[in-house]
Amino acid sequence: MASRSRASSRRPLWIVVLVAFVCAVALGAYLYTPRRYTACYLVPSEACNSRPPPEPARVYTDDEIAARAIMRDIIRALPVQSKNPKIAFMFLTPSSLPFEKLWEKFFMGHEDRYTIYVHASRDRPVHSSPIFAGRDIRSEKVIWGTISMVDAEKRLLAHALQDPENQHFVLLSESCVPLHNFDYIYSYLMETNVSFVDCFDDPGPHGAGRYSDHMLPEIVKKDWRKGAQPGNEWHNCYSDEHYLPTLFNMVDPTGIANWSVTHVDWSEGKWHPKVYRAVDTSFELLKNISSIDESVHVSSNARHVAQRRPCMWNGMKRPCYLFARKFYPEALDNLMNIFSNFTII
Repeated sequence: MASRSRASSRRPLWIVVLVAFVCAVALGAYLYTPRRYTACYLVPSEACNSRPPPEPARVYTDDEIAARAIMRDIIRALPVQSKNPKIAFMFLTPSSLPFEKLWEKFFMGHEDRYTIYVHASRDRPVHSSPIFAGRDIRSEKVIWGTISMVDAEKRLLAHALQDPENQHFVLLSESCVPLHNFDYIYSYLMETNVSFVDCFDDPGPHGAGRYSDHMLPEIVKKDWRKGAQPGNEWHNCYSDEHYLPTLFNMVDPTGIANWSVTHVDWSEGKWHPKVYRAVDTSFELLKNISSIDESVHVSSNARHVAQRRPCMWNGMKRPCYLFARKFYPEALDNLMNIFSNFTII
């Protein structure tokens, strides 16, 4: 009788605790539910059927994007052969791309073998082709000739590295156009294991003359390299001319071809390269550029020594260039007409 009496006296206490717990949960749900949806618990209505608005997608910083790409490669203990290797086409442009329709024609029918990334540094681009829609990455202001050019290139590359199917990475400007059809370019890049980075040792003032001891100990003078862009005594622009050539020369000197697959004509000796307007754009021009099979580097010292080297692809001499710049937007119609019949293999 005594034990039964104690058991019956505890039952009301557990009931009180349970009821208190349920009340506390209900009160918390009521207090911490957004005000807009509180009424739905009391008086259901059609408005209650709608879901709360999704949270905005997080915008990652440059360091976070780079870290994600690096961690992905670290986590993969063994290299994985891509089942669907792609080329990442990375466009660095101030705003809109004037040759989107030409590129759309170039990409047509190859949707599973390429990706597109657009970094517009000045104005948000208005896309004339659907294949470029939604391909804009987070961009920042770029000032020509400063380290911001390199930052933009790294930003594009970090985004492209998020896709493990991307195997080759092509940096293009708004004035670039293709010189061959997609199959030719895809084969040219995918069937070799070198990086096409323009790189040479210029003993003149616009090469070795730009080296500074402040770069020590990370960079010693013997490793300092540049691309094939000229300079003059009024400018000392070296960020984008030297960063990649020097980096690749230091970390993988035998893994670079020492020429770029994008043609640009510096023969006029000006601070900017030769431009091509509509009147200059012809079948003969593209044919001549696409047939060049030697890379030429001219030193910036008084001797102006020209270094000529054959463009070697897997041990064979082949044409050097897959793309060309610098074309004006007015050349679009001519380029569209030429590209329809321009299939040099």
